[in-house]
Amino acid sequence: MKKIKLIVLLVLMGIANSYAQKKYEATWESIDSRPVANWFGEAKFGIFIHWGPYSVPAWSPKGTYSEWYQYWMQSKALFGNGNFKGDEVYQHHIKTYGEDFDYYKFADEFTADLFDPEEWAKLFEASGAKYVVLTSKHHDGFTLWPNKQANDRGFAWNSMETGAKRDLAGELSAAVKKTPVKMGFYYSLYEWYHPWWQKDKERFVSEHFHPQVKDLVQKYKPDILWADGEWDMEAEKWKTPELLAWLFNESAAKDYIVINDRWGKGIRQKHGGYYTTEYEAGKEFDKPWEECRGMGFSFGYNQNEDAHDYNSTRALLLMLIDIVSNGGNLLLDIGPDGRGNIPTIMQERLLEMGEWLQVNGEAIYATERWKESAQWSEGDRMIDHKGNYLGGDYILKQTIDPVPGKAVKEAFFTAKGNNVYAIVPKFPKEKLILKGIKPAKNSKVTLLGHEGDLNYNYSNGNLVVDVPVLTVEEIPCQHAWSFKITNVK
Repeated sequence: MKKIKLIVLLVLMGIANSYAQKKYEATWESIDSRPVANWFGEAKFGIFIHWGPYSVPAWSPKGTYSEWYQYWMQSKALFGNGNFKGDEVYQHHIKTYGEDFDYYKFADEFTADLFDPEEWAKLFEASGAKYVVLTSKHHDGFTLWPNKQANDRGFAWNSMETGAKRDLAGELSAAVKKTPVKMGFYYSLYEWYHPWWQKDKERFVSEHFHPQVKDLVQKYKPDILWADGEWDMEAEKWKTPELLAWLFNESAAKDYIVINDRWGKGIRQKHGGYYTTEYEAGKEFDKPWEECRGMGFSFGYNQNEDAHDYNSTRALLLMLIDIVSNGGNLLLDIGPDGRGNIPTIMQERLLEMGEWLQVNGEAIYATERWKESAQWSEGDRMIDHKGNYLGGDYILKQTIDPVPGKAVKEAFFTAKGNNVYAIVPKFPKEKLILKGIKPAKNSKVTLLGHEGDLNYNYSNGNLVVDVPVLTVEEIPCQHAWSFKITNVK
């Protein structure tokens, strides 16, 4: 027996060693052959953080991204949900700061004096999120860590040498890594107004982009590298296959790092690591994927957004459930202000999501897409919306606040082994009718967070569950409720 165990151990070690030693080539065929780490598909919920000099003015018209402040201001153009003249940000800037105040001066006002990385990390862990992705550098080129390439414009353009005088990325990374939460970094490939990007893209790639990414990875050994800003140039010109081959073969994070799919024009949902969507719904893929969106509309903090512009906790949780039922993850964005304070409304949403996940996490984490993602009522399933981006109210219209004639999702399904979870957006009155779930003789039905088995019967293809009448004190959670059915055939 001891010899058998030893042989098995050696075989497993050999498999692990061969995986670790596999050399990846600078081709998409080779890069795509690297599997996405299992933890990512099991995580389901992550937190996106957009934070930089744009967090100081923190303003753009509703329906636009405030982190694009520099571009909106200098180009006098706007894009998003709404009708715009185009110069709204420019006019706001002139009125507020004057004509002589250029965007780069915001670096000195980006003080982060209220930034407490330990408190941020505690909040993220309490939210139930399993990973964090911080904007190490957005399209303005400002880095949240000390980096020499950030200064090759000819002046200091990083958080260590300007306002904050701190390694913000490093501090947060160290704090998060003390928790079970994984730490990742967003990185923009391009920069709107870098002189090399505008006049010599080959130099920008070889002397700025590649060495900057390598510096970030080698210093902080992130679990995720989240690329963006790739759309203006093909991957061959970005030389991203070469960079990713280095990442997987030589970098300090080569054995575990996870990447997304934004590595060149036309690459999204075709090559790279996990696939990404943004302000979309109803997507399904045959590999790990992730939907990103803000709590309000903007990713960066936008002081122009009011309370009603923010999605409710209920809407955010239903979004999470909807995405997980389709096999994806939700990367939910928060936008701290320029002093490093996470707005109270954002903290509240995260903590309330964490409370729900404490009860219902079993139906979310490490689950898989079942044969049906949801149980629909009769009616039209098409999502109607105006604008370029899908607002968060779509999920309320599909569940608790339906439009006449439209179908609603009566239950969302996830699976783990032979167990199926039916998560319902409305607490059932007396009976819960689930279509297409066939129990075995030894199947049990329970309500997560509530003690005891529930009575049920199966007839005409329907599982009919007797739902207890519960008081406010007895009901296990708010917003949505998870019924677990074991040993489903």
